[in-house]
Amino acid sequence: MRFSKIFKVSALVGTLFLLIASCEDELDTIGEGVISGEPFTTGKVEYDVFAYNKSITAVQTNRLPLYQLGTFNDPVYGQRKASIISQIVLQSASPTFGVLSQAREDEADNDQENETVKEVMLHIPFQTAPSPDLDGDGIPDALESDGDATDPNSDWDNDGVSDIQEQAIGSNPYDSDEDGTGADFVANAYPNKFDLDSIYGYVDEEQTFNLVVSRSNYFLRGLDPNSNFEEAQEYYSNHDFSSFIGETLFNGEVTIDNEEQLFRDNEDDPETDVDESLEVTSRLAPGIHVPLDNAFFQENILDKEGQTELLSQSNFRNFLRGIHLSGTNADDLMFLLDLTQANITITYEYDDYDSEADEIVTAERDFVLSFLSGNAQSGISGNAVNVFENEMFPNPDIANALDNGENASRIYVKGGQTLAEIRLFDEMENGGSDIINQIKQNNWVINEANLTFYVDREALDQSVVEPPRLYLYNAETNSPLFSVGNEPVTSNSGPNSLRYYPNHDGVLQEENDLGVKYTIRITEHINNIIVRDSANAKLGLTLTPNINLTVAREAIGADMQGVDYPIGASISPLGTILYGSNVADGEEGKKLKLEISYTEAN
Repeated sequence: MRFSKIFKVSALVGTLFLLIASCEDELDTIGEGVISGEPFTTGKVEYDVFAYNKSITAVQTNRLPLYQLGTFNDPVYGQRKASIISQIVLQSASPTFGVLSQAREDEADNDQENETVKEVMLHIPFQTAPSPDLDGDGIPDALESDGDATDPNSDWDNDGVSDIQEQAIGSNPYDSDEDGTGADFVANAYPNKFDLDSIYGYVDEEQTFNLVVSRSNYFLRGLDPNSNFEEAQEYYSNHDFSSFIGETLFNGEVTIDNEEQLFRDNEDDPETDVDESLEVTSRLAPGIHVPLDNAFFQENILDKEGQTELLSQSNFRNFLRGIHLSGTNADDLMFLLDLTQANITITYEYDDYDSEADEIVTAERDFVLSFLSGNAQSGISGNAVNVFENEMFPNPDIANALDNGENASRIYVKGGQTLAEIRLFDEMENGGSDIINQIKQNNWVINEANLTFYVDREALDQSVVEPPRLYLYNAETNSPLFSVGNEPVTSNSGPNSLRYYPNHDGVLQEENDLGVKYTIRITEHINNIIVRDSANAKLGLTLTPNINLTVAREAIGADMQGVDYPIGASISPLGTILYGSNVADGEEGKKLKLEISYTEAN
C-alpha cells in the first residue's frame, strides 16, 4: 500500500510561502541553503541516531485480542510452535436443560426429561481480509483476477451468466451448475466465499492440518495471589502446561475452506408452492469447525444440571478448567484466531410434553459455551494463554547482536522475541541537548521529520512473510508517537488497519512484491521536543498487525527483568531485518538516520 506524503505547515508558514518564488530543497548542513534576497529558506538536515537490539525471553500472552495456533517456519528466526489453553464459560450460571430445572424434574408429579447430547461442535472463525468489490458484482476483488475485479460482466464460474446478472438473480456465481433456472432454485441460498487472512503457510483451498483438542486440568487464575488478589494474573508464552493436559476431545484432520456453512432448519410446508426446507436459516463463517466428544459433554455438562459444579461461573471454572488446542502435522501453518468469536455448541435432545397432542415428543435445543469476551480496546474478559516453543536462532549473528548495548549495524525485528531501542541525535549521555539547543537557537520551523528503515534484502529470503507495519513508540511512557489530530478522519476507520494514520505511515513499501523500506513520520514528536520542551525520550521499535493496538504488556528480557512490550508484537510471528545506524562503508545510503525538513528566517 502506498500513502502519499502529506506536509503539515502552520498557517503562518503557509502564508509566508506565498511570498517565496523558489526555495532550496537539497540536503544541507546547518546554516546553508540561504538564497539572497528571500526572507525565508527551507532545507533538510540529517542527524545520527543510536539504535540497539534487545532480546525478549517471553511475553505476556493471556487476554490477547488474537492467538497463534500452529507452526510458523521463519527462515531467518527459526521455527515457532504455538498452542492455546483457554477457559470456557457457561451460557448462564445454574443452567436449566430442557424445560424443567433438575429440581422440578425430581418432583414426584414430573417425569425426567432425559436430556441427551446429540452433537457438540467447536467453532473458531478464521480471520478474513477486508476485500472491496469495486465492480459491485458480489464477488470480492481478492477472489477475482486482475481484469475481472473491475469488470461487472465477468463470469467467475463460466456458466454463461455474468457475475452481475447472478447477483441480481440471487444465483450462485461460484457454481457453474446454478444459473437461476433450476426447478428447485432458491434465491440467495448459496455459501459466500471469503478472502482468508492471517493464515501463514496457506496456499489454496482444501489444504489440511491436524488439530488436537483436549481437556485442560490447569486452573487459570484471574487475580494474582502475590498482589493480594488486587492485580490481574499474568501468564507468559514460556509457561509449560504439558502435565495438565487431560483426555482428548478431538484429534483429526481439518480442511481449510473459505466458504461459509449454510444451515436449513425449516420443514417444508406442503400447503405452499415454495419448498421451505431449501431456505437458508443461518450461516456460519469459515473457520475451524470440528465435532467434540459427546460423552464428555454429557457427563460434564448435561448430567451436572442442578449440581454445584454449574451453580456459578467460578464453580464451573474450577470444575471444568478449560480446553487445550494444538496443531500437529502442520509443519508450516500458523493461524491467528480471535477467541472472543469462538464457541462450543452443545445440541441436545430431551423429552418434552406436547399439550395439544397430549404426548411426549422429542425436542431439541442448543447450549453454548463461550471462550473470551470483549476486545482489545475495552478489555478482554475470561482467560486464555498462548504458549510458544521458539527454536534457537539459526543464524548466530542474530543472538550476538542482541543485548550487547552497541550501536547496531542491523536491527532485528521479530514478534515476541526482540525489541529495538532508539535514541535520537546519537547522544547517549546528554540526550542530544546540544543539538536540540542549536535547533532552538536557529528558530527553525520543523515541517517534517522522518525515520526511514531500509530492509536488508540480502539477509531476507524471498519467501519471508514481511511485517506489514512497524510500530514506533515512546519507550518511557509506552505511548504512541502518532497524533490522531494530525490524521484524516476518513482514513482512520473501516476494517483495513493499514489505512489508519497514513500521515504517520510506518507501512511497508514494496517493489516487485518485496519490501524496500518503512518510513515513519515523527514530526509532532520532534516539535514536542523543540517547541514544547518535551524530553528526548528513548523510543521503542517493533512490529504491529494493527497500529491501534497501543497497549503495553509485561515481557521478560534477557536478564529476566520485566520489560514493557507492545501487545501488537506479542500476537504476531513475523519478523524482518533492517539496516541500523552503524553501517559498513558502501551502505551509507541505507543507514538509519533522522531526517528533518525545516524553514528558517534569513
